[in-house]
Amino acid sequence: MFKNGFHVVVSVLFCCFLMVGCEFAKKENQPKTAYTTWSSYLGDPGRSHYSSLSQITKANVKDLKLAWSYEAADWGQMQMNPLVVDSVLYGVTAALRAVALHAATGEELWTFGDSLQSAGASSRGVAYWQHENDRRVLYVAGSHLYALNALTGKPIISFGDGGKIDLRSGMPASAKDKFVSSNTPGTIYKNLIVMPLRLSEGEDAAPGDVMAFNVLSGALEWVFHTIPHPGEKGYETWEDSTAYRSPVVGAANNWAGMAVDEEAGILYVPTGSAAPDFYGGDRLGSNLYANSLLALDAETGKYLWHFQFTHHDLWDRDPPAPPNLLLVEREGKKIPAVAQVTKQGYVYVFDRLTGKPLFEMEEVPVPPSTIPGEAAWPTQPIPLKPKPFARMSQDLTEEDMSPFAEDRDSLLRYFKAADKRQYAPPALTSTLLLPGYDGAAEWGGAATDPEDGILYVNSNEMPWVLQLREENALSGNTPLGAATYQKYCASCHQDDRKGVAASGIPSLANVKLRQSKAEVATIIAQGKGMMTGFPQLKDAEIKALLRFLWQEESPDQIVNNSGKNEIIGASGMASGTTKYRHTGYTKFVDNQGLPAMAPPWGTLHAIDLNSGEYIWSIPLGNTPELGEKGIGTGTENYGGPVVTENGLLFIGATRDGYFRAFDKHTGEKLWEYKLPAAAFATPAMYEVNGKQYIAIACGGEKLGTEKGNQILAFALPSP
Repeated sequence: MFKNGFHVVVSVLFCCFLMVGCEFAKKENQPKTAYTTWSSYLGDPGRSHYSSLSQITKANVKDLKLAWSYEAADWGQMQMNPLVVDSVLYGVTAALRAVALHAATGEELWTFGDSLQSAGASSRGVAYWQHENDRRVLYVAGSHLYALNALTGKPIISFGDGGKIDLRSGMPASAKDKFVSSNTPGTIYKNLIVMPLRLSEGEDAAPGDVMAFNVLSGALEWVFHTIPHPGEKGYETWEDSTAYRSPVVGAANNWAGMAVDEEAGILYVPTGSAAPDFYGGDRLGSNLYANSLLALDAETGKYLWHFQFTHHDLWDRDPPAPPNLLLVEREGKKIPAVAQVTKQGYVYVFDRLTGKPLFEMEEVPVPPSTIPGEAAWPTQPIPLKPKPFARMSQDLTEEDMSPFAEDRDSLLRYFKAADKRQYAPPALTSTLLLPGYDGAAEWGGAATDPEDGILYVNSNEMPWVLQLREENALSGNTPLGAATYQKYCASCHQDDRKGVAASGIPSLANVKLRQSKAEVATIIAQGKGMMTGFPQLKDAEIKALLRFLWQEESPDQIVNNSGKNEIIGASGMASGTTKYRHTGYTKFVDNQGLPAMAPPWGTLHAIDLNSGEYIWSIPLGNTPELGEKGIGTGTENYGGPVVTENGLLFIGATRDGYFRAFDKHTGEKLWEYKLPAAAFATPAMYEVNGKQYIAIACGGEKLGTEKGNQILAFALPSP
């Protein structure tokens, strides 16, 4: 099965898996799961994005009409996948307000949250828990997990501190003042909610512990250390034996969400990169359990098995979405499997009870690092099937440059000079990263036919630029504001504060003309969109940073860059330490802001995980800037699909702002609807009073699209 000595570490006693396997075998002949509700994130605990509702068919989908629309009080990107329980739809608006609507009419039933949360990051929705008449909605705003009465929207006072807990309460003291939040709903298992965490990706990152809280009380029930402590399995994979408590190394967090096999009691947790993202000189080793799929006992958090997708990650190749639980066939038998889509464009498939890969795997030699103090891992694991669902930089040639680019010659010069090797590590020269930072797969995730082993995944085909810079410590009398900007802001917003418009990073050059200091200070502390917050900054640092952005002089404050980042007197001098920093998130685009490589720029695929073969692949979306030439080019896309048992696939996601339905067996487009704003979100399918609906959030804003504020639901016309 394995080449070059590659292996998967499995620690659960074999007899335990035999017992679980026997239990699964007993249930093979029982009725299939219904898949008629949408009370869990992405449809069900296995994150299938799947519905067996059948009122809408391939024959009548063309007749779908807008059934209702809801206008939120606030505008902007909404990534949330709604939940529907009985006749109530639960979601989160752009300003992180939880909202309950009547699922058949869109009538607002209640909202929770205030305008102070408008600066926060996007939310992908809520979690729902119920026992008899106790019904709870759990969601995150800022660093707090709230428990709300599902019928009234009021905080449940017995939960934590008056209805909320601070997610940092289960973390070590080192995380007290660090950025900790969650974009993605927690995973419910019995009376537990296991929380994904959004953390910084730099030197200030908190450790990415996986934490389970009691749904009733808010008490911490268990913790799994993704950066192992002494005596824990995986501790030996960090050359720095103090990494688990280091002020420099952190993260390895689950941010994309999890899946749970409720019958087997196993939680599947994809983990992100160790921090800082692109320079690993302070975290040498393979870095378990970063960039891994962890299987944990859902009741206790006990380790069962793992697989690491990227050793010593230097590319931010964290798994971007929850895994999918499904059945696949091998030698005439159905095997319970877990599939993980990745930013790299690979689909990794495992027996979900044992962790055994279900397709052959190879450890492939990759290039070494040229950065002093860095040690890129010599190999990376590649599945031999399925083939990647996105193009890769090493496969591109000059003929793959965009035929639409007006500046093709300059693009070709860059292309020829850039390092295009697979897993080429960050360097002081440019590396072409394809798939890009956001990945081929992204947080919208994949859909499956969970009983039939078919996976459907949309993919981005946007190349990005990866480069490090050697950053000498600030010298001379450097104002604190300038030093703070360089440390926390320049890698994204650039040294000149002009941002990167094509990458969605705004200019700060004239921020004082658009926002007040108070508004910017809130964003600095809480984050917004793709930007994490920096709550650890001292008040003096924030004020100095604001003065720098407002171009106000502050000659009496300079920074002592000895690693303490403290204010000292005018006679202080900076030290001579050296760092390697990421130069920022820059897309490889032409002078129109379109991808520099030839289309398709967004794709949609159906992959048979029984055989590892593709059923179909098509471009997803059109490029309006190119007019008729842009039809069928595909576009960047964020948000996942929903598939139905009777043959439909629904997806928004595209920059052109359409909601579309396809034949899931052939990829043929059957219906499309122009939305009031682009829908960078996964839809939800449900039924109320015998009528089938599909709802989607339309917030726009991402990828330069217009802002929106609506949730739309579609249904067939009444007879």
